[in-house]
Amino acid sequence: MRDPTLWNPDLAPTGPEQRSWTWVHFAALWVGMVVAVPAWMLASGLIGQGMSAGQAALTVLLGNVIVLVPMLLIGHAGARHGIPYAVLVRASFGTSGARLPAIARALVACGWYGIQTWIGGEALLTLLGILIGADLRGNPLPLLGIGIGQLLGFLAFWGIQLFFVRKGLLTIRRLETWTAPVKIFVCIALVWWAVGAAGGLGPILSAPSAFVPGGARTGQFWAVFWPSLTAMVGYWATLALNIPDFTRFARSQRDQVLGQSIGLPPMMGLIALASVITTSATVVIYGEAIWDPVKLSGMLAGPFVLLGLLVISVDTISCNIAANLVSSAYDFSSLAPGRISYRTGGMITAVICILIMPWKLLESSGGYIFVWLGGYGALLGPIAGILIADYWIVRRARIDVDALYRAGGAYRYRGGWNPAALVAFAAGVLPNLPGFLAVAAPSAFRGIGEPWLSLYTWAWFIGLAIALAVYAALMLGRAPAQGD
Repeated sequence: MRDPTLWNPDLAPTGPEQRSWTWVHFAALWVGMVVAVPAWMLASGLIGQGMSAGQAALTVLLGNVIVLVPMLLIGHAGARHGIPYAVLVRASFGTSGARLPAIARALVACGWYGIQTWIGGEALLTLLGILIGADLRGNPLPLLGIGIGQLLGFLAFWGIQLFFVRKGLLTIRRLETWTAPVKIFVCIALVWWAVGAAGGLGPILSAPSAFVPGGARTGQFWAVFWPSLTAMVGYWATLALNIPDFTRFARSQRDQVLGQSIGLPPMMGLIALASVITTSATVVIYGEAIWDPVKLSGMLAGPFVLLGLLVISVDTISCNIAANLVSSAYDFSSLAPGRISYRTGGMITAVICILIMPWKLLESSGGYIFVWLGGYGALLGPIAGILIADYWIVRRARIDVDALYRAGGAYRYRGGWNPAALVAFAAGVLPNLPGFLAVAAPSAFRGIGEPWLSLYTWAWFIGLAIALAVYAALMLGRAPAQGD
């Protein structure tokens, strides 16, 4: 008997008629999410931190090859059992305890949803300003720190997205499939312009990093590389958790594995290459690294800038809803399934994204990469470790799906909470907490020593490894609930 506090039609396992996504759909989904402004900022932000074009592109590619592994391992559960992330975590955290990882993932998604909405609003404002020949940003408002024009652009783009929030996953899949080729074309065109304006690839690729002898950051490469790699992994650590929200619609296990393998690392490598070539070109052309493509588009002339900003706007909508709103909508729905539907969860996400003032997360490339990406990577890495340990080591990929929807079933543990998962989660998060505080608020936590900062350099890896090992050890010997 399904418990109404744990079940609604949006959270129910997918039926055969719903499992229609082929590898092409998954590849297109990833193209749509990868070819996006925040992904562009990853590699270009590394240029801003002193890396050369080649170093930045390889760092991004390596990070995405690494994160593909947990992506496929966790995605297997969605394709096999047809359940979303918010339901899958009940097997490890308990029917009540699952709300903890659901809230953690939902809040990170709200942050990303806000960042993407801000980027889309800036693109709209820049486009309108070019059309009428005026700077529409306005003077900074008290407390907010942004102009009235920027605020209105943000709210306008926020409103546009609500249309797609109400349409559901089918519309999102279609939007990603239709826009993917256009996004690739625009990236190629932007690189073409950058190479031509900079006088060829030579001046771009020959520019040394700031870490070479005599450079501005001589001898500091590894100090920047390792936390950057962790941040690159952390970028898609969000989707590595809630990928079952998509793979539950897969036609077969082969489709989700092939589609993701084709769509994620290769496309992230290509977008990184396009980003570093263009950003390195701006150093040659303008004398500074312009890592924000919206700002760069506003500096160009002719019809290309209009096309570029229009595509950025459409791209931001498709990526934002697929990568961020879907997960948070399911996660909020799982908190109270009888009262919160998928669409209501989407509306909650939309409201929270305003309250967090996302523009403050993008004030600098260092804050974006090391504080935001590294910080939530430290939070979500342990959850990924617990999910992998529970599904593959403890249960050997077998789950009693019906018990996931019963409060008194096999996944009740102690009052709905699994102490082993809580201990493992705390063990994975706590070692990275001092380092995060030192990076996020250095003036307040300047007394935190180098050992803690060194640990934080590997935040996602350390959190995942510790949580996985602790959870597997604590659950060793327990008879798991078995399903198909």
